[in-house]
Amino acid sequence: MPADQPADLSARIKAGLRDVPDFPEEGVVFKDITPLLAEPASLRAVVEGIADHYEKGSVDAVLGLEARGFILAAPVALELGAGFVPVRKAGKLPRETHRASYDLEYGSATVEMHADAVSPGSRVVIVDDVLATGGTGRAAVELVDKAGGTVVGFSVLVELGFLQGRRKLTDVELHALAVL
Repeated sequence: MPADQPADLSARIKAGLRDVPDFPEEGVVFKDITPLLAEPASLRAVVEGIADHYEKGSVDAVLGLEARGFILAAPVALELGAGFVPVRKAGKLPRETHRASYDLEYGSATVEMHADAVSPGSRVVIVDDVLATGGTGRAAVELVDKAGGTVVGFSVLVELGFLQGRRKLTDVELHALAVL
Protein backbone atom coordinates (compact mmCIF):
# COMPACT_ATOMS: atom_id res chain seq x y z
CA MET A 1 0.00 0.00 0.00
CA PRO A 2 1.31 3.48 -0.73
CA ALA A 3 2.22 5.64 2.25
CA ASP A 4 0.23 8.51 0.71
CA GLN A 5 -3.39 9.06 1.54
CA PRO A 6 -5.45 10.09 -1.55
CA ALA A 7 -5.24 13.84 -0.83
CA ASP A 8 -1.49 13.55 -0.24
CA LEU A 9 -1.06 11.60 -3.46
CA SER A 10 -3.09 14.14 -5.40
CA ALA A 11 -0.92 16.96 -4.03
CA ARG A 12 2.25 15.00 -4.86
CA ILE A 13 1.03 14.49 -8.43
CA LYS A 14 0.12 18.14 -8.90
CA ALA A 15 3.50 19.24 -7.55
CA GLY A 16 5.31 16.80 -9.86
CA LEU A 17 3.69 17.96 -13.11
CA ARG A 18 5.33 20.47 -15.42
CA ASP A 19 3.31 22.62 -17.83
CA VAL A 20 4.74 22.96 -21.33
CA PRO A 21 2.93 25.77 -23.16
CA ASP A 22 2.17 25.56 -26.88
CA PHE A 23 2.90 21.84 -27.23
CA PRO A 24 2.16 19.96 -29.41
CA GLU A 25 0.70 23.08 -30.99
CA GLU A 26 0.05 26.69 -30.10
CA GLY A 27 -2.62 27.19 -27.45
CA VAL A 28 -2.28 23.71 -25.89
CA VAL A 29 -0.68 23.37 -22.45
CA PHE A 30 0.96 19.93 -22.32
CA LYS A 31 1.06 18.22 -18.91
CA ASP A 32 4.55 16.72 -18.60
CA ILE A 33 4.49 13.80 -16.15
CA THR A 34 8.19 12.93 -16.47
CA PRO A 35 9.36 14.96 -13.43
CA LEU A 36 6.87 13.03 -11.27
CA LEU A 37 7.89 9.66 -12.68
CA ALA A 38 11.61 10.42 -12.33
CA GLU A 39 11.31 10.11 -8.55
CA PRO A 40 11.07 6.41 -7.57
CA ALA A 41 8.84 7.00 -4.52
CA SER A 42 6.37 9.03 -6.59
CA LEU A 43 6.34 6.47 -9.39
CA ARG A 44 5.64 3.70 -6.88
CA ALA A 45 2.90 5.76 -5.18
CA VAL A 46 1.20 6.43 -8.52
CA VAL A 47 1.30 2.78 -9.64
CA GLU A 48 0.01 1.61 -6.26
CA GLY A 49 -2.60 4.38 -6.21
CA ILE A 50 -4.06 3.05 -9.44
CA ALA A 51 -3.69 -0.65 -8.62
CA ASP A 52 -5.18 -0.28 -5.13
CA HIS A 53 -8.45 0.85 -6.72
CA TYR A 54 -8.95 -2.72 -8.00
CA GLU A 55 -8.81 -6.07 -6.28
CA LYS A 56 -5.81 -8.19 -7.22
CA GLY A 57 -6.91 -10.99 -9.53
CA SER A 58 -10.19 -9.23 -10.41
CA VAL A 59 -9.12 -8.26 -13.93
CA ASP A 60 -7.69 -10.22 -16.82
CA ALA A 61 -5.92 -7.39 -18.64
CA VAL A 62 -4.72 -3.84 -18.15
CA LEU A 63 -4.89 -1.89 -21.35
CA GLY A 64 -2.39 0.98 -21.70
CA LEU A 65 -2.75 3.84 -24.16
CA GLU A 66 0.24 4.94 -26.23
CA ALA A 67 2.58 6.25 -25.18
CA ARG A 68 2.59 7.51 -21.61
CA GLY A 69 -0.20 5.14 -20.60
CA PHE A 70 2.25 2.27 -21.25
CA ILE A 71 4.51 3.59 -18.49
CA LEU A 72 1.73 3.24 -15.92
CA ALA A 73 -0.30 0.32 -17.26
CA ALA A 74 2.46 -2.29 -17.36
CA PRO A 75 3.41 -2.04 -13.67
CA VAL A 76 -0.27 -1.77 -12.70
CA ALA A 77 -0.86 -5.04 -14.60
CA LEU A 78 1.91 -6.69 -12.58
CA GLU A 79 0.40 -5.39 -9.31
CA LEU A 80 -3.01 -6.80 -10.29
CA GLY A 81 -1.74 -10.14 -11.58
CA ALA A 82 -3.06 -9.33 -15.04
CA GLY A 83 -1.67 -9.15 -18.55
CA PHE A 84 -0.71 -5.91 -20.29
CA VAL A 85 -2.33 -4.91 -23.61
CA PRO A 86 -0.91 -2.00 -25.62
CA VAL A 87 -3.16 0.30 -27.61
CA ARG A 88 -1.05 1.91 -30.31
CA LYS A 89 -1.35 4.62 -32.91
CA ALA A 90 -2.56 3.29 -36.28
CA GLY A 91 -0.05 1.30 -38.29
CA LYS A 92 2.24 0.33 -35.38
CA LEU A 93 0.95 -3.20 -34.70
CA PRO A 94 2.01 -6.07 -36.98
CA ARG A 95 -1.07 -8.31 -36.95
CA GLU A 96 -4.82 -7.99 -37.46
CA THR A 97 -6.23 -5.17 -35.37
CA HIS A 98 -9.39 -3.54 -34.14
CA ARG A 99 -9.30 0.22 -34.70
CA ALA A 100 -11.15 3.25 -33.43
CA SER A 101 -10.87 6.90 -34.44
CA TYR A 102 -11.49 9.94 -32.26
CA ASP A 103 -11.13 13.69 -32.00
CA LEU A 104 -8.82 15.35 -29.51
CA GLU A 105 -8.30 18.95 -28.50
CA TYR A 106 -5.86 19.57 -31.37
CA GLY A 107 -6.89 17.22 -34.18
CA SER A 108 -7.97 13.63 -34.72
CA ALA A 109 -6.30 10.24 -34.51
CA THR A 110 -6.82 6.50 -34.80
CA VAL A 111 -5.70 3.85 -32.33
CA GLU A 112 -5.45 0.10 -32.71
CA MET A 113 -5.26 -3.02 -30.59
CA HIS A 114 -4.43 -6.53 -31.78
CA ALA A 115 -7.71 -8.27 -32.55
CA ASP A 116 -6.81 -11.19 -30.27
CA ALA A 117 -5.37 -9.12 -27.40
CA VAL A 118 -8.58 -9.18 -25.35
CA SER A 119 -10.56 -12.40 -25.20
CA PRO A 120 -14.37 -12.33 -25.21
CA GLY A 121 -15.59 -12.04 -21.63
CA SER A 122 -12.29 -10.63 -20.33
CA ARG A 123 -12.43 -8.02 -17.58
CA VAL A 124 -10.28 -5.05 -18.57
CA VAL A 125 -8.97 -1.96 -16.80
CA ILE A 126 -7.87 0.89 -19.07
CA VAL A 127 -4.99 3.08 -17.84
CA ASP A 128 -3.76 6.38 -19.24
CA ASP A 129 -1.78 9.32 -17.98
CA VAL A 130 -4.16 12.22 -18.65
CA LEU A 131 -7.87 12.40 -19.35
CA ALA A 132 -8.39 15.50 -21.48
CA THR A 133 -11.31 15.61 -23.93
CA GLY A 134 -12.05 11.90 -23.52
CA GLY A 135 -11.56 10.95 -27.16
CA THR A 136 -8.72 8.50 -26.59
CA GLY A 137 -10.56 6.97 -23.66
CA ARG A 138 -13.74 6.53 -25.66
CA ALA A 139 -11.75 4.89 -28.47
CA ALA A 140 -10.14 2.47 -25.99
CA VAL A 141 -13.55 1.48 -24.62
CA GLU A 142 -14.72 0.85 -28.21
CA LEU A 143 -11.70 -1.41 -28.83
CA VAL A 144 -12.48 -3.51 -25.76
CA ASP A 145 -16.14 -3.70 -26.81
CA LYS A 146 -15.17 -4.83 -30.35
CA ALA A 147 -13.08 -7.63 -28.85
CA GLY A 148 -15.96 -8.76 -26.62
CA GLY A 149 -14.33 -7.71 -23.36
CA THR A 150 -15.81 -5.75 -20.47
CA VAL A 151 -14.30 -2.51 -19.20
CA VAL A 152 -14.42 -2.67 -15.41
CA GLY A 153 -12.63 0.61 -14.88
CA PHE A 154 -10.72 3.47 -16.44
CA SER A 155 -7.91 4.97 -14.36
CA VAL A 156 -5.84 8.05 -15.08
CA LEU A 157 -3.07 9.84 -13.32
CA VAL A 158 -4.61 13.27 -13.98
CA GLU A 159 -8.02 14.39 -15.15
CA LEU A 160 -8.23 17.83 -16.77
CA GLY A 161 -11.72 18.51 -15.43
CA PHE A 162 -12.16 21.77 -17.35
CA LEU A 163 -12.09 19.82 -20.65
CA GLN A 164 -15.00 17.64 -19.50
CA GLY A 165 -13.65 14.40 -20.98
CA ARG A 166 -15.57 12.50 -18.32
CA ARG A 167 -18.73 13.18 -20.35
CA LYS A 168 -17.55 10.73 -23.04
CA LEU A 169 -17.04 7.97 -20.49
CA THR A 170 -20.31 7.93 -18.56
CA ASP A 171 -20.71 4.19 -19.14
CA VAL A 172 -17.47 3.22 -17.35
CA GLU A 173 -16.19 3.73 -13.81
CA LEU A 174 -13.62 6.53 -13.98
CA HIS A 175 -10.86 6.82 -11.39
CA ALA A 176 -8.48 9.82 -11.38
CA LEU A 177 -5.64 10.18 -8.90
CA ALA A 178 -5.67 13.98 -9.33
CA VAL A 179 -8.07 16.45 -10.95
CA LEU A 180 -6.97 19.81 -12.35
